[in-house]
Amino acid sequence: MKDGFVKVAAGTPAIRVADCRYNAEKIFTMMREADKQGVRVLCLPELCLTGATCGDLFLHDTLLDGAREALTTVLEATRNLDMLTVLGLPVRGTDSRVYNCAAVIHKGALIGLVSKTNIPQSQRRWFAAPEGQSSVCTLLGQPWVVNNGAVFSCAGLPQLSIGVEIGEDAWAAQAPSTWLTGQGNATVMLHLSAICEVVGQAQYRRAMLCAQSARLACAYVCAEAGEGESTTDLVFAGHDLIVENGTVLAERRFAAGLTVSEVDVDRLSYERRRMDRGPVCEGEVWNRQFDMKLSDTKLTRHINPMPFVPEEEQERKHRCNEILCLAAMGLKKRLEHTHAKTAVVGLSGGLDSTLAILVAALAMKMLGRPAGDIIAVTMPCFGTTDRTRDNAVELAGRLGATLLRIDIGEAVKQHFKDIGQSMEDHSVTFENGQARERTQVLMDIANQNGGLVVGTGDLSELALGWATYNGDHMSMYGVNASIPKTLVRHLVSFVAGDKAGEDQRLSAVLEDILDTPVSPELLPAIEGKISQKTEDLVGPYELHDFYLYYAIRWAFPPKKVYRLALYALGGQYDRGTILKWLKNFYRRFFAQQFKRSCLPDGPKVGSVTLSPRGDWSMPSDAMATLWMDELEQLK
Repeated sequence: MKDGFVKVAAGTPAIRVADCRYNAEKIFTMMREADKQGVRVLCLPELCLTGATCGDLFLHDTLLDGAREALTTVLEATRNLDMLTVLGLPVRGTDSRVYNCAAVIHKGALIGLVSKTNIPQSQRRWFAAPEGQSSVCTLLGQPWVVNNGAVFSCAGLPQLSIGVEIGEDAWAAQAPSTWLTGQGNATVMLHLSAICEVVGQAQYRRAMLCAQSARLACAYVCAEAGEGESTTDLVFAGHDLIVENGTVLAERRFAAGLTVSEVDVDRLSYERRRMDRGPVCEGEVWNRQFDMKLSDTKLTRHINPMPFVPEEEQERKHRCNEILCLAAMGLKKRLEHTHAKTAVVGLSGGLDSTLAILVAALAMKMLGRPAGDIIAVTMPCFGTTDRTRDNAVELAGRLGATLLRIDIGEAVKQHFKDIGQSMEDHSVTFENGQARERTQVLMDIANQNGGLVVGTGDLSELALGWATYNGDHMSMYGVNASIPKTLVRHLVSFVAGDKAGEDQRLSAVLEDILDTPVSPELLPAIEGKISQKTEDLVGPYELHDFYLYYAIRWAFPPKKVYRLALYALGGQYDRGTILKWLKNFYRRFFAQQFKRSCLPDGPKVGSVTLSPRGDWSMPSDAMATLWMDELEQLK
């Protein structure tokens, strides 16, 4: 439960209809198994103590008394389990009506009773809907108000706050979850259900729970009735789901047993702080506390090592196409608005400038203008290799752009002479002088040709401040500004694959650019080879993009980012490497904010962007002390 991770489970026991003693044994056996797996919150199906298909037997005292005795058996058998469990049973009210309830139990004690309120027509023959405070039952020797307005909060982990819904309640126009997560601030909804399975039902259930959890910024743990229910007229599939903020974490159908994963209640709480969810929904809510010992949670949920890049191929292709269109539409609008005659791109033969010119080509196509309106400028200098120069020339030619080759070596030497910079001194001045000269050339060419300079810097470089201030840091519109480096690579790869059939030479040059080491090429080449590799200097972009996503998008503290990085990327990098570059990430992120405070305009295409005009607001002189102190405690 530390770091906000809570191991939860949906369980579908194999029951017998109306055999309460047998069902109690199956339930407490499942509870013990869940406890062995480290589960701290367990959801079991609607009416699982009796079976949901008992029909008119629900009106018999014999079954209702049997359910009460079975609950007592479950409580006695699980008094040592530090796990909150909800299970379904019919309960007789003091008004003689029968309620479809969920018993909330912890350490062998009943701590709450929640009733189903939206009773479908088929069940109204047996069950009544509660009427506020007047619906009372006596259970285990004490009176209980049965309603759907209780939230169960963990004293030791306030972010863990649990609401309960039963069956069709979740699909009502005013579902209890709306006020339990709003006014009650529940982060985890437990959904007990016994809805029969028909063709298409699973897809509907999955879509509804995903949509509801995303809308309410909560997790859903859904346990459906399954094996053992009567098949006289219906079939129950035991479709168990664990969903967090719109994403399915775990799922199973057509089998009894446990479906286990971990929900991140810290992440859900942050998302609620970040979102303006409007007025709090009204509804009666009673908060009931339970206490639970905090312990480490062993992670089993999948963590994508490249969170900006979809893992499934078709989804990745769709994402790439969508991002290219969004970026191109942004540039298209800017070209139209400024009446720019040309789009000027500094083309180095590297990944970022390649993506920028691909976006520019798509924007020109959207405008119905020729690719020749793109001016691609290659500016070789001291570190330029034949490979990158030739790739830049070939790429511009295959796209039909107008190519200008301007060697800036002599201009930079003259500048160094003017300021007294030795050519043998390969300091930051040596590097940045070239970057600023290139930007000056691009700006002046844009002026000559009524053009607009298209920026090439990506999101990862902006996070690390890996850009020369007023050099490649500056442009008139930065099309890559919200695209991280790991995604840049996939976007170029997508275009290479997409063009393979119609232009093999274009595809080939894109593939060679993908194989070229990432480098600013600002230091002299060694035997014609790149001597300056970015990832040797600032660290692997795969790690930095992971840090960026969790540290900035989700505001996770350094220790949690470190834990997740070890879990997701520990097979590729050792602990020392991960910690080294994590410290470097935080140090550079804080120190380089001044560059992000004056970024050019650029389109937002994803959930993370560092634009100072709304998406990321941070003072340039903020101190990193708290974050670095926490990192120093890690090993």
